[in-house]
Amino acid sequence: MIVVPDDFPSVFQESIAHERARRIGEVRVFTERGAEDEAELVRRIGDARIAINIRAHARFTEAVFASCPTLEMVSIWGTGTDNVDLEAAKRRGITVCNTPGVNATAVAEHTFALVLAVARKLCSVDRAMRAGEWPRDMLTQLHGKTLGVFGAGAIGAKVAALGRAFGMETLGWSARGDARRVRALGMVPGAKEQILRRADAITLHLRLTPETRGFIGRDALALMKPEAILVNTGRGALVDRDALIEALAAGRIAGAGLDVFHEEPIGPDDPLLKLPNTVLSPHNAGQTPEVRRDGLLLAVENVEHFLSGKPTHVVAGLSG
Repeated sequence: MIVVPDDFPSVFQESIAHERARRIGEVRVFTERGAEDEAELVRRIGDARIAINIRAHARFTEAVFASCPTLEMVSIWGTGTDNVDLEAAKRRGITVCNTPGVNATAVAEHTFALVLAVARKLCSVDRAMRAGEWPRDMLTQLHGKTLGVFGAGAIGAKVAALGRAFGMETLGWSARGDARRVRALGMVPGAKEQILRRADAITLHLRLTPETRGFIGRDALALMKPEAILVNTGRGALVDRDALIEALAAGRIAGAGLDVFHEEPIGPDDPLLKLPNTVLSPHNAGQTPEVRRDGLLLAVENVEHFLSGKPTHVVAGLSG
């Protein structure tokens, strides 16, 4: 049996991916909120052999794996794996696969939309005009500026290409220390501190791991130029939230474009909502029809390959 325990808000139910999964065997889909509760997630998985994970609020912990002895595979819709205890999966022989690269174009476009929105002060200018004003603020031109890209995966590669198209010098940093790949993507490799000091716009495309949690903290923000822009479309916890709020409120950096947050949905009293130099979007950088269709289909395709004995896009467990 295949179970989709966390299809809320629903994207899988009655999709073409759902229909394809039905051709494999029995499929049970839960479209109600509740998978964030560990006991409820265990109940929903039940005696399923395979789980297709849609939302990151469903956390596949050691305890969940221990309570689901028939579970053999978790197929994740998306790239991020921070909601899955990969070490526990390995210990228990559970294969975990994801769908890398499917959302790269959409997230890269959104990343640059945030860079532009902050640089051109689009949201604050729009609000002022609707209030009857005619603002004449100085804006930031990207051509000739320096872009710092943290992360050399599929999304970082496309962001770097967009930066070059705007006439920006692009600096790159790889979590794996792979300077050769950074150069192959048309970026100049640099140390973290060097990029923070030089870049006029910094974008984050890193996986959330113990090593990258708080990747941009007080020390990192202190190295950035006062006119620099920070854009995060990776994971909220890549940035020290309190340090960022302090830096933005004090004008120590020019602004931030954020698609990801420590708490999602963001709370109504969150200080980020009151800062005029932020542009915010609700973790929807990859929400396009193309990404949804292709990503869900790839998640089901990963299941097909696993059942045929040739698993693909494996991040934990057997790789064939």
